[in-house]
Amino acid sequence: MSRVLVRATNWLGDAVMSLPAIRTIRQVFPHAHIALVARPWVADLYAREPSIDRVILYDAHASLRERRDFAVRLRGERFDGAILLQNAFDAALMVWLAKIPERIGYDRDGRGPLLTQRIPVPEPGDIPRHERFYYLELLRRAGMIERFPHTEPIRLGGVEAARESGAKLLAAAGIGGPVIGISPGAAYGNAKRWLPERFAEAAQKVAQAFLDPSPGLPVSPAVLVFGSPAERTLCGEVAAALARGRVDVRNLAGETTLREFIDLAAACRLFLTNDSGAMHVASALAVPTVAIFGSTDDTTTGPIGPYARVVREHAECSPCLLRDCPIDHRCMTRVSADRVASAALQLWEESAPAWTHESKS
Repeated sequence: MSRVLVRATNWLGDAVMSLPAIRTIRQVFPHAHIALVARPWVADLYAREPSIDRVILYDAHASLRERRDFAVRLRGERFDGAILLQNAFDAALMVWLAKIPERIGYDRDGRGPLLTQRIPVPEPGDIPRHERFYYLELLRRAGMIERFPHTEPIRLGGVEAARESGAKLLAAAGIGGPVIGISPGAAYGNAKRWLPERFAEAAQKVAQAFLDPSPGLPVSPAVLVFGSPAERTLCGEVAAALARGRVDVRNLAGETTLREFIDLAAACRLFLTNDSGAMHVASALAVPTVAIFGSTDDTTTGPIGPYARVVREHAECSPCLLRDCPIDHRCMTRVSADRVASAALQLWEESAPAWTHESKS
């Protein structure tokens, strides 16, 4: 295939976890033109991804007529094949209407008749648990690869450029020292959210640990609180608690584009987060990341790499994978701020060799 269309996933965390598969597609078709169809809210994730030639935006709220027109435009591009990393019926309908000759995707959501290669969905135990293997298995079962490639920790493309851009944004905001990022929200539901006051308490404990000049830092870390516009109030609670503790804090919820968030997160020295898209981005930027898990399974969707840590406490009902806890949210209330702060400080120290020179400069 000389012209390949890839349908990206819709959620930010899934988009990060699908990057190994996208890069494998480039290895399978090294000289092909690879275009990726993505929803606007994840499109900027691929802006610096060298394995993709072009990102095509797909309107999330398009009418049936607009979707048909979109498919007609794709038809005019004469793609040889489409690989659907996204699972929905709509993805298969789009490439079927576009009359793309080869249409490869998992046989789910009733879309099998629209595919030319109906790939059986893996059963539990068929593949390694982490979700990145789910996307790679699609390629293996389609005959594109014989075995899973050796997968290093997932990294976004252009990390250094993002870090430099983020440092400029921080300087423009009057922040010159190290920064702790916090993402207290989670798009999937409240069950994934640790208590906002404990995020503030843990961040304050980390910041206060550097009031002693012995670590050699010029100033105590500042804190940036990230979130969507809908999470503005939640993030405000975290920011207000930190401000009362005299921590330099900025609430950026709803104020950054995805590109700006990626740049600012890349410039953070530490990131505290729930299981969320922000967690995957921070970890994939090689930022030391502490993630609090409760209702979800860190073995399937957790961050990976030497500078990622998961904090969770045992609960009989966890992981339940529910959006909202029907009882007392014990999986999260059992996680103390002291434990998260301790994990964060240990991770800060372990990652210091890679950051010491930059911190002192």
